[in-house]
Amino acid sequence: MNDASGTVANVNVSVAKSAPKSATAVAYAVATKGAVARQLGLNRAALEANKFEGKIGQSLAVPNAGGVAYAIGIGDPGSIDITAVRRAAADFARVTAKHAEIAINLADLGHLDAKEAGQAVAEGVLLGTYRYVGLKGDVAVGSRLVSVTVVAGDKRAKGVQQGVERGVIVGVAATFARELANTPPSYLNAKDIAAKAVALADDAGLEVEVFNKDQLLEMGCGGMIGVNAGSTEPPRMVKLTYSPKNTPKNGKVAHLAMVGKGVMYDSGGISLKPSNADHVAMKMDMSGAAAVLSAMSALKALKCKTKVTAWLMCTDNMPSGSALKLGDVLTMRNGKTVEIHNTDAEGRLILADGLSLAAEEAPDGIIDIATLTGAALAALGTEIACVLGTNQPFVEQVKACAETVDEAVWQLPMATAQYRKLLDSVVADMRNIGGPYAGTITSSIFLSEFTGDVPYAHLDIAGPMEKQSDGGLYAKGASGFGTRLLIDLACNFTAPE
Repeated sequence: MNDASGTVANVNVSVAKSAPKSATAVAYAVATKGAVARQLGLNRAALEANKFEGKIGQSLAVPNAGGVAYAIGIGDPGSIDITAVRRAAADFARVTAKHAEIAINLADLGHLDAKEAGQAVAEGVLLGTYRYVGLKGDVAVGSRLVSVTVVAGDKRAKGVQQGVERGVIVGVAATFARELANTPPSYLNAKDIAAKAVALADDAGLEVEVFNKDQLLEMGCGGMIGVNAGSTEPPRMVKLTYSPKNTPKNGKVAHLAMVGKGVMYDSGGISLKPSNADHVAMKMDMSGAAAVLSAMSALKALKCKTKVTAWLMCTDNMPSGSALKLGDVLTMRNGKTVEIHNTDAEGRLILADGLSLAAEEAPDGIIDIATLTGAALAALGTEIACVLGTNQPFVEQVKACAETVDEAVWQLPMATAQYRKLLDSVVADMRNIGGPYAGTITSSIFLSEFTGDVPYAHLDIAGPMEKQSDGGLYAKGASGFGTRLLIDLACNFTAPE
């Protein structure tokens, strides 16, 4: 399914009327009340005696002659939705990680749209199955899963099949983003991620352009050049363009631009980060670029009808004798000058160049995604990303997509009138930080200075970029957060007013 070294690449997902005999683990959805599938071999009283109540996140293994039947909790029958199905499928995939062939009936819940249910099950299984194997000598740490059968009756089979096909594409894209972000920085630098973009572009129906340091200098991308100044690894900017094959009857194709922060490793530069667990996680500071690249890889297969242009802004941020200094002034792509007050506020500098280039093409909307501020983590924790924007209808589209795919976001105010003055500089048009408070907001105001009149939304995913333990849709490590949101946004995008 992709070239990642994780444990999803060779999983086959199919649809059938019943579980095959070769499946050694079969899941049956059980709500908190109502009928219990007879195939489980236990009635509700017996399930409750085993402390299984049908709540989301609960599972119970029931050994039988063919292997193991699993009761999978899906919650209150009156509130079972696609999100519950996706999460339950992930829970099942996790508890059956040592089985090679499994079957699951969660897509056969009659009150749910068959296509949506099929997609949710496929996504859930692939997301719940993923484990980073990478450089471990014992590959047995990963899942053994090779085959998943999604059970659906005759009336729902076609819709479930369509959904499963879509869910596999989306699930693989999200796990590809995880794989990229989990990879150690010495194994994935700016040149490497650019090479991966080039390698997948043809099959993914993408036009690809890669810009090196000399070209970035000629283009006036002072943010990229400045942040890269302390690194021995050269920067790369990757432009990807997806154009839909079929033009709508009205002849108008909506155009969405995506910009991803790709700091392959963030030491903080001269404003050096402390040596702690957060510093170790800075290999994931390219999670925004990983999400954008992975989302772009899925658009052709999903027959996306939106034109999408993406910029991956990729460089290290390192300290050295040549590194960017506090007090230096950079000239960005759009001509604005920026005084540096903190070299660890580097993401906004490289995004500024990408946003400037995106705005020059006058798309109908620009969204960027970045592990940008500790303030976002402090405000909303590790489960929710911040969204801000200059155009409320566009922000509402982003929020709706986030709810659909179960990647939670919460809108913060842009508050330009109140806080823009915090970015004032004595020697330049602006400075790159706004002080100790409202860091997520001031960084968003900074970025909005590079989007012109184009409707703009900003996703700060610093909180949910990493998971500390397995649970729900996620495995320990990089989350791939934002990939599915971007895919859903691209496929359903309409030009905001």
